Amino acid sequence: MTTQTEAPLQIETLGLLNRQMIVILDFGSQYSELIARRIRETQVYSEVLSYRTTPTQLQQLNPKGIILSGGPNSVYDLGAPHCDPGIWQLGIPVLGVCYGMQLMVTQLGGEVIKAERGEYGKASLLIDDPTDLLTNVEQGTTMWMSHADACTKLPDGFEVLAHTENTPCAAIAHHEKKLYGVQFHPEVVHSVGGLALIRNFVYHICDCEPTWTTAAFVEESLREIRAKLGDKRVLLALSGGVDSSTLAFLLHKAIGDQLTCVFIDQGFMRKLEPERLLKLFSEQFHIPVEYVDARDRFLAAISGVTDPEEKRRRIGHEFILVFEEASKRLGPFDYLAQGTLYPDVIESADTNVDPVTGERVAVKIKSHHNVGGLPKDLRFKLVEPLRKLFKDEVRKVGRSIGLPEEIVQRQPFPGPGLAIRIIGEVTLERLEILREADFIVRQEINRRGIYQDFWQAFAVLLPIRSVGVMGDQRTYAYPIVLRLVSSEDGMTADWSRVPYDVLEGISNRIVNEVQGVNRVVYDITSKPPGTIEWE
Repeated sequence: MTTQTEAPLQIETLGLLNRQMIVILDFGSQYSELIARRIRETQVYSEVLSYRTTPTQLQQLNPKGIILSGGPNSVYDLGAPHCDPGIWQLGIPVLGVCYGMQLMVTQLGGEVIKAERGEYGKASLLIDDPTDLLTNVEQGTTMWMSHADACTKLPDGFEVLAHTENTPCAAIAHHEKKLYGVQFHPEVVHSVGGLALIRNFVYHICDCEPTWTTAAFVEESLREIRAKLGDKRVLLALSGGVDSSTLAFLLHKAIGDQLTCVFIDQGFMRKLEPERLLKLFSEQFHIPVEYVDARDRFLAAISGVTDPEEKRRRIGHEFILVFEEASKRLGPFDYLAQGTLYPDVIESADTNVDPVTGERVAVKIKSHHNVGGLPKDLRFKLVEPLRKLFKDEVRKVGRSIGLPEEIVQRQPFPGPGLAIRIIGEVTLERLEILREADFIVRQEINRRGIYQDFWQAFAVLLPIRSVGVMGDQRTYAYPIVLRLVSSEDGMTADWSRVPYDVLEGISNRIVNEVQGVNRVVYDITSKPPGTIEWE
């Protein structure tokens, strides 16, 4: 993690120092990743760092701009996270969002207090100064508010750019120093003029150029992979998802036969996927894949386990054991390739926990067994070319290097697979029931041509039984939960308003074709407050 020491900041992405970038300092906001994605949509690189990042470390990165994220605290709370005030002296444009704006106001001599009336949800933005940050942002446009504090006094040199009915200082600026603040969240989809505001900050205020493109990333990655790996051998665990498949294509394009792909069948994949994966890679892509049947081992490893985090931990541990055995048999190898993505790194890392006080800024939602779960005595060096990409960026890279659409558009599937879509204990019987039900869900939405309408569409099996009647006989069988959600990035999601005839068709098929199921229900919970997966 980043601390207040002046040690050099570790740059994970090769060539990063030569790339224009916007830095987001994270104060625990659930939207920090989303800010980074919105910046990248403007074709400018962005990265999320801890709010403890020092001015010296920021100077190393030489960002074109800095964004201070929102956060769950109030700036006047005891122990509330504060950035180093030296940031204001760097001469780098800064945009504070919600908590970030309040922190800017407080540290520069203004005043923030608890508001008499909070403001949450949609608000009409009334623009007082339509230039600079708010250029081309329409008068009265909707912005998303989420705050209970108010700025009652601006620092010297600041002026109000916009207000709402309940918020006198909805947007502020010190034009000369290029310091800006907004009380709303321009990064969320509910903020209609949000992207225009972000583009103004990125292009007009920070003077960035659109250099973060798919073609540039692929070209740079191929060059850096070859330079880093030389003639070394690389081992890759292939899952068949867009991440590992894109990684396999990228590495094979860079180093050819130096890459060995291993597919470990842990028994938790969807129906027919292992067979389809092996056929595609061997016959169509001409990339050889070593198949390892470990289904019995994985099922035994989680026998009797009901806690979801323990399931993930055991599956990750068993994966490492099986993978190490395969590497000894096929090796030696110098590098291990992983399809780790940027959200995995942020969600799994404890980068926002103070090592002295134990203070946690952002809560770790779940563990990812491909990040941080590797043994300390790992004999490989890691190569993770996708580590700084979001899922949508991986899809663009995959498509650009020739990955077929059926893989590029594959819906996200968790590493532990169906094991975490069975609530409670995983048994062979429950796996087979869920596998068949999930297959019907995918068949039906594909048949109707609506597969791409959903971020994810799948079935969940509950470890309870309910009474039913089938063929004049009483049944006592499992319920299946249908989970179909819409999302842009997986960080937030809404349940999909699926036509009744589609739900009816799926339900009828499941109860008639899947033995052991007599009830189908539909999950209408959004994220937040729920998550997309049930475990």
